[in-house]
Amino acid sequence: MSTHAAWVQPQLAAQVLRTRRDGHSEIALRVEGLHNAQQVLRLEQLIHGLPGVQRVAIDAPAKRVRVVWDRQHTSLPVLLEAFTGARCRAQPLRHDSIDDARSRESHDALKRLLVAGMFAMQVMTYAFVIYIGVVDFVDFTTRGLFRWLSLLSTVPVVFYSAKPFYVGALRELRRHQLGINLSVTLAVLLVFLASTINTLRGSGDIYFDSVSMFVFLLLAARYVELRARHRSGALGDAVIDAAPLLAERRHADGSLETVAAIELVAGDHVHIAEGTTVPADGVLESAMAEVDEALLSGESLHVQRQRGERLIAGSMLLVGPAELLVEHTGEATAAARLSALSTRTRKARMVSAPGGEREVGRFIGRVLLLTALTALGWMLVDPARAFEAAVAVLVVACPCSFALTRPATLTRALGVLAGHGVLVTDSSALATLARVDYALFDKTGTLSVPQLATAAIEPLRGDDPDDVLQLAAALAHESSHPLARALASTARQRGLPQRAQAVEVSAGAGISGEVDGRPLRLGRADFALAPSGHMVSASLSNALLLADQNGPIAAFHLDEQPRKDARRTLDALRADGIALVIASGDSKSRVAALAARLDIHDAYGRQSPTDKLQRLQAARQRDHVTLAVGDGSNDAPVLAGADVSAALGSGTELAQAHADLLLLDGGLDGLVQARSIARQVALVVAQSRRWSLVYNLCAVPFAALGFVPPWLAAIGMSLSSLAVVLNALRVGRDSVSEPTAKQREMRV
Repeated sequence: MSTHAAWVQPQLAAQVLRTRRDGHSEIALRVEGLHNAQQVLRLEQLIHGLPGVQRVAIDAPAKRVRVVWDRQHTSLPVLLEAFTGARCRAQPLRHDSIDDARSRESHDALKRLLVAGMFAMQVMTYAFVIYIGVVDFVDFTTRGLFRWLSLLSTVPVVFYSAKPFYVGALRELRRHQLGINLSVTLAVLLVFLASTINTLRGSGDIYFDSVSMFVFLLLAARYVELRARHRSGALGDAVIDAAPLLAERRHADGSLETVAAIELVAGDHVHIAEGTTVPADGVLESAMAEVDEALLSGESLHVQRQRGERLIAGSMLLVGPAELLVEHTGEATAAARLSALSTRTRKARMVSAPGGEREVGRFIGRVLLLTALTALGWMLVDPARAFEAAVAVLVVACPCSFALTRPATLTRALGVLAGHGVLVTDSSALATLARVDYALFDKTGTLSVPQLATAAIEPLRGDDPDDVLQLAAALAHESSHPLARALASTARQRGLPQRAQAVEVSAGAGISGEVDGRPLRLGRADFALAPSGHMVSASLSNALLLADQNGPIAAFHLDEQPRKDARRTLDALRADGIALVIASGDSKSRVAALAARLDIHDAYGRQSPTDKLQRLQAARQRDHVTLAVGDGSNDAPVLAGADVSAALGSGTELAQAHADLLLLDGGLDGLVQARSIARQVALVVAQSRRWSLVYNLCAVPFAALGFVPPWLAAIGMSLSSLAVVLNALRVGRDSVSEPTAKQREMRV
């Protein structure tokens, strides 16, 4: 428990704990090891079993856990030790990370949706009785009862469920804009008002069923988009979470003091233990250190740093310990500045993006003008019929089907793409993706992956290469690291099944376990050779090593190869008229070699995040519609700055947070599928809106002349909306192939 003993200090605990009104403490933790549902369930049961624990909330995609408990029964170090015992190392986060905003927004949206759905179904039942009265006899008392029941059931929908539309309408009015929220607000309130007046006076038609169902369908579409946006937002906390809260500061007399990382200042000397996270940007004072900078670069290979070179906050020290001279802390670190640059770039893109609701605004203006002209005309001819005729025009021309067109089509598109392993975090990106003509790709991890060739297997005891590969793959199957996945994939291709027991994964070091009762280690050379005490030779320092208690068994030298689907995807995009560019931080020779294999003529090496962003912005200034694809945190600025962006599911959380599309299965095929779906969405939306306009042009004149009774107008509006929803179901039927077995498994 000594590793967590520092959290007993009140000044350190105050950084991460929040005291609730009931006296209990609350903490947010970043937890590693949440790889599957069984692991999440076991962890939740274990933490719930601790004395004083009131609540455990686990967000596996964001790697966050929130715990509410009584510290008098279980101390903070004991709580953290429980996570460690469950093989889910937990890092406390600052108390300002205990943010319920996303959770509250999601719960609020779900409650409004459920209320609207429940009452909409009830109102439809009442409406059925009323509609029977039009063609069959239903006494006036019964009809009046069901009219009042419809009114009472619609009140929660109009005044509770539809509230977000009213708030949005007020924002649009302040900006002097006619948008979708204003159109929905006017349609809901005016039709509800007209129906209420007719209910109170006991005559005239009512439209409560149309209003309720309209609100429910729009809320359902918005909830789907909200969930995708929250998933992306949760991933965006990666850089903040990765920075440690504690650091060991070395005093002039050589003693060490555990302090809060935010207390570090430039000029401090810090001791970093092996296997821990670098707390600040600084200069390495030790002779050598090996670090994992995957959080920032997305690179799967480890990096060796020499004395005088800089270490980056958030990277993990693999070989140490190390001494660091602090240069930058907190928001001044490279990782934090990169995240801030990405956020600013994304906001600038959103501000400069053209408004997509101009058509809706023009449509609303015309509807209101037609309604006003109809009322004015009948006031001059027959004032008694003015109200009924104006309501009929408003209902017939109500932008229900027009407003439903985009949400219904996008909801269908999001579902289809999710089934093919593509998560859309910004639904507006689909419209842009259909117009892309310039694509910029990162290289390492995006277009290329580690791969093991037959000649790269080096048995060190004269064993058969397949035998040592089978042993190593048994351990590699238990890890999600790119190098382990490459080794396991090679073994599967050769049909070499094997199972390991008692497997333990050491972050950044390797994997240990037993194969047929034989203890083995696979990973970094110093990790694999630790039980045997053998020294690491220079020829094996960069290899993936398999060893037992007697020493090394085999070395695996992995190389970089194009993704299997990279050439196919790039050829499809090139044939679709998209200019392809590679921009990578890797050496120019390695970038040129991969570009030649993929037949890309525009490739650039040694590109910093700023260089990539400037290259993309130059393309935008030449009126290109840009797409950026990457997987590392250093790709975040260019992902945020592109018109539309995509990140691989195997990439860093920061890259995923600033991407519009997430390719969850780790492949590039989803890009072609997403572009095909995006074009279908544009086509279907245009068709549905044309249908809405044609319907209005045909029906409005009859309604304005008094030939369309309001009940028939309500039915017409419902049928128009139904036609829009049915047309949206056409998205994804033809051009996209069936999901693969892997994609179906991921969806489940």
